[in-house]
Amino acid sequence: DETIMFIIRYFIYIIWFMIPFIIYIFFHKRIRKEHYSKKTCTILVIILISSILINKIVITLNKEKVYSTYNLIHNVSNTSLSIQKLGVLNTYYTEVKRMIFGFSPKQNKVTQNNTKRKTNQNEIYYEDNILDLNIEDTGNSTIDKMNEYIRNEEVTRKNEYTGIYKGYNIIYITAESFSEIGVREELTPTLYKMIHSGFVFKNFYTPNNLSTIGGEFQSLTGLYPDYSILNIWRNGENTFPYGIANEFKNIGYDTYAYHNNDYTFQNRDQYIASQGFTNFLACNNGLEEKMNCERWPQSDEEMMNVTKEDYIHNKNPFLAYYMTVSGHFSYSFENNSIAAKNRKEVDHLKLTEGAKAYLATQIELDKALENLVTSLEKEKKLDKTIFVLMADHYPYELDRNSINQLSSYERDDIEINHNALIIWNNQQKTNEIEKPCMSADVLPTIYNLFGINYDSRLFTGKDILSNSQGLAILSDRSWISEKGKYNASKNKFYSNEDTPIEYVYNINQTVNNRLNLSRLIIENDYYKYLKEKQETRKQPNEIQKKKNNCSKQKNYNKKSLTSFNEKEILSKNNSK
Repeated sequence: DETIMFIIRYFIYIIWFMIPFIIYIFFHKRIRKEHYSKKTCTILVIILISSILINKIVITLNKEKVYSTYNLIHNVSNTSLSIQKLGVLNTYYTEVKRMIFGFSPKQNKVTQNNTKRKTNQNEIYYEDNILDLNIEDTGNSTIDKMNEYIRNEEVTRKNEYTGIYKGYNIIYITAESFSEIGVREELTPTLYKMIHSGFVFKNFYTPNNLSTIGGEFQSLTGLYPDYSILNIWRNGENTFPYGIANEFKNIGYDTYAYHNNDYTFQNRDQYIASQGFTNFLACNNGLEEKMNCERWPQSDEEMMNVTKEDYIHNKNPFLAYYMTVSGHFSYSFENNSIAAKNRKEVDHLKLTEGAKAYLATQIELDKALENLVTSLEKEKKLDKTIFVLMADHYPYELDRNSINQLSSYERDDIEINHNALIIWNNQQKTNEIEKPCMSADVLPTIYNLFGINYDSRLFTGKDILSNSQGLAILSDRSWISEKGKYNASKNKFYSNEDTPIEYVYNINQTVNNRLNLSRLIIENDYYKYLKEKQETRKQPNEIQKKKNNCSKQKNYNKKSLTSFNEKEILSKNNSK
């Protein structure tokens, strides 16, 4: 339905692109066929060769720039920026060539001293967030490259927040098209309370990568998505021993996953299972028996209301994961059942229809959260439950005018990604965090808050509350740091202070390296490789422990044969 709607909406552009073909249909008989002379053919060949040579020369200009045309073709995998700079056809040609012949992005060295966050000498020392990994050279060039990166990557440390939510329940939500612009105290009071209390992240960004699938990839893996790897992820071809459900199961949690649209859409059932969820419930695999799955979009309030009974009475702590859908476009009252349902609450506002319809969809999410909060409070579990909520992407179907009508400030191409991250507990004191951060940072942050042992080098995202530098990476590799904003398409850095060019260069290399690592982790099923190596390393240690235990047992047996007189002598000697 949405495809047909978009074809109708943009039909004039389709006709425009079809004009040459239409002209050909009507006039092809009049087109005169002629044989070219040798002279003409020679001129055409010279023009062709000259064009190729000029093209090669132009491509090598500004070769040293991080996102030059040369680097986009030869060294960098960045589909979004390639489309902007090279065009769709050239990007398509480049991607096909890489698919056939393979491609290994260039990994650059970073001067860590320029990128590390400064620490106070009087600061309390905390342990590093690392695991005992076997990352020695193997002879496999790709794996060795990844191992080298892991060895040299900056490590985040534990901090004052480590383990403060140990044993708490967690409701973890990826919210369809959620944005802070859709939150108003009078319309969405629960959301308003959650984004203005607890942890308040002032500079959180939600990069839009290939719609919902890219956003959910970030929230579930702590990695950064790439167009080339999302098919592998979507098909569940990877092993995620460090995945969210697996990690929480390891510390005794019951885990649940829900979605109020079709369970196979985008192969969600497969990649949800790869994270360790074994009881995923969605429309057409059981949820349709409890709620109305026939409307579009489906209701978040209804989904959370009918599923809360699965876990709310548990004796064990629980992790409940929700991928919502009520916030989905189109944002109109005719084609959106949720917008129509909540229309009366927004009709009085002086906004575009799209803006009002979008607000109406966010009211549904707010009602769902209010219902959960009330139910947990009745069960006396609210005090020990953490809500984590982030968007899959901003509402990109809204036009810029409607977005800025809802926003408290004018948003440009970078700020359109600015969003709210909710990490909320009703007992948590308000704590404002100024550090720039993004969706991929959420998972390692949660692991630290719940006291889960993890290796900070294995994630593109970094614990927001740790000593790491703040960095938010957008889809075209633009970025926001504590020193300013970098626009990759314009190759410009905007800052209120004098910043050395080396700093911008280092951050660009850090961005490229982290994104390359994310891609290589998925392409090579690297987590599975590491886990197997880790288990192999443990086995000899366990054998040695058994030998030591046997040795102790033998010594104990020998000592038990010692006579009473010998024991008495030993006792006297010890006392002396």
